[in-house]
Order: sequence, then structure tokens, then C-alpha cells
Amino acid sequence: MSWDVIFDNLGRFAGGAQLTLVLTLIALGISFILSIALALLRNSHNVLLRNLVGAYTLVFRGTPLLIQLFLIYYGLAQFEGVRQSFVWPWLSSPLICVLIAFVLNTTAYTTEIFAGGLRHLPPGEVEAARAYGMSPWTQARRILIPAMLSRSLTLYGNETIMMLHATSLASTVTLMEISGVARNITLNYYIQFEPYVTAGAIYLALTFILVSLFRIAEHRWAAYLQPRRG
Repeated sequence: MSWDVIFDNLGRFAGGAQLTLVLTLIALGISFILSIALALLRNSHNVLLRNLVGAYTLVFRGTPLLIQLFLIYYGLAQFEGVRQSFVWPWLSSPLICVLIAFVLNTTAYTTEIFAGGLRHLPPGEVEAARAYGMSPWTQARRILIPAMLSRSLTLYGNETIMMLHATSLASTVTLMEISGVARNITLNYYIQFEPYVTAGAIYLALTFILVSLFRIAEHRWAAYLQPRRG
């Protein structure tokens, strides 16, 4: 066993964990805002808007994230117009491409999660809001969005964990997050077991923290949805 190599590289694992958290938080933060708007459109009475959002979520949920990442990072570079455009300085950055892929992917899943939560909203709550004369924006702000989020907490917690784990794909385009650090140590020191056990332990610790946070959130904002005992 070569645990001394791991101890010598704990700083690199710490840096990898920091990048993993940055990727996760930025991707989830942007997608959270986008998903709320898209979930409302997904349940819109406008058939065109509803189908457009549905097509987007189908494409990004129906194809692997790794392929999406490769198409954005490697594929867009094949087009001369992209390389000559003003966006190329950003699209040539692995970090930006990874974030674009992650945001597009997790937004597709989160949109469907939120849209499902909205569909389970009791009609009486909406009817009561209309009876009070609330505008559509006020209904969304005070009734629809809070109820949608509280009903989606459990599934959104799962998506958050999946996004955390999906950041391991960033190493395929040279970013040194947790998995990238483990792979780099494996190649440099010719050891397999210790780096990946360490990486797994870090992911497990981060997952435990996320699960705990979502349990607290469910107890705080979604306790009224739980069936009452006896």
C-alpha cells in the first residue's frame, strides 16, 4: 500500500474538491433560475412553448452528458465561424465549456422535476388565488413557485447529488477536479487503489453533507406534505 503518496498529495485533492464544488454550485445555481422559468413554460397553456421546452428536455435527458460535453468542447471548434466569432475566447476555455454542458444538462432534468411538482399542485390553491384577484405574476410568486419547490425537494436533492458526481467528467477535458487528481496520481505513481479510494471517500463526504442539508430543508419547508401519524 502507498498511502504516503496520498498524504503527500492531499493538497491536490483539496484543490480538486474545491473545483468540484465550484462546478457543482455554479451549474446548479444557474440551472435553478432557468428551470423555474422553463417549468412554468412546460405547464403553459401555449402548446408551442410547452412543446419547445419538452423537446429541449428530451434531447438533453436522452443523450449522455459525456457526449454533450465533447460536442461543446471539441465539436464547436470544428466550425470556422465559431473560431472567428467573439465567443471563441470563452468556448475555447475548458471551464466555460464544462459549465455550459453541465448547466444545459441539469436544467433539462430540473425543469421536468419542477414541472412535475407544479402539476401536483392542488387546483383549489390556484382557484383561491384567482378568487383573490391575484395577477398571474403574483400567483406564480406567492403560490405556484413556492408550492412547486417544496414538492420537488426530494427529487431535486437527488439531481443535486447526481450533478456533484457528474463533475467527474470534467477531467476528460483537462480540468483537475477530484477524479482528475486521482487519475493523474495513478498515472504518475503507478498505483490504482489508493487514489480512487481517496476520491470516493471525498465524494461520499460531500454527498453526506448534501443529503443532510436537503433533509433539513425538507423538514423546514416540506413537512406539511408528509402524512400525519395516528
